Amino acid sequence: MNENSQVRSGAIAVQFNQVGFTVQRRTLLSDLNFAIPTGEFLVLLGRSGSGKTTTMKLINQLILPTSGAVQVQGKATTDWDPIRLRRQIGYVIQEIGLFPHFTIERNVGLVPALEGWKPLQIKSRTHELLHLVGLDPVQFANRYPHQLSGGQRQRVGVARALAADPPILLMDEPFGALDPITRLDLQQEFKRLQQELGKTVVFVTHDIQEAFVLASRIGLMCEGKLVFLGTPREFLNSTHPEAQTFLQTLQPRLS
Repeated sequence: MNENSQVRSGAIAVQFNQVGFTVQRRTLLSDLNFAIPTGEFLVLLGRSGSGKTTTMKLINQLILPTSGAVQVQGKATTDWDPIRLRRQIGYVIQEIGLFPHFTIERNVGLVPALEGWKPLQIKSRTHELLHLVGLDPVQFANRYPHQLSGGQRQRVGVARALAADPPILLMDEPFGALDPITRLDLQQEFKRLQQELGKTVVFVTHDIQEAFVLASRIGLMCEGKLVFLGTPREFLNSTHPEAQTFLQTLQPRLS
């Protein structure tokens, strides 16, 4: 689904309305007002401390706004049961967080098991997802995380986030610890996967090159504010000083 059809359909996955977040009199976020259409790949780009991860954590109620409201599927996060909300949202982080004493199959099938799926359903779904992320279940299902490479473990983390078929995925610098070649391979593979599945993805990174590979829109965070929101092409033409600073880091890679 392209961006224009998303807007025409009026389907909004996540909405920020006048959102702010303050801790001990320190304002970490202020005046966040934006919508994420269903099926969009939004990349939140920014320096360390700019507020991008804090913004993401508001979506799955890891933190609550101190002002304004965040809505997921038309319902304020404060009105959701936290467990039900988080089972609607896949979450992938850089450290992956696989259980070392669980097999790969059991790691991927964890949320469906918690949801009460039958064992054969879980096995079928787990094997389907391992295929989807490029891991042969015959070879990988019964292995343990320590027996996989970093890139393979990251693929398992993506598969686990998709296991219960959540409509929304949150990804916090998931490929940041990987070598450049593996990282680019996973970026391209995940972009293809997102387009195939039509998931709404919010992806945090400080790497502008990664943002350009993945994003349908880029949201640029600076000092707790969203200072730009638009397509990668529009980002290239942005005159905002922070956008210009990021674009300067891109130039040597393009020369």
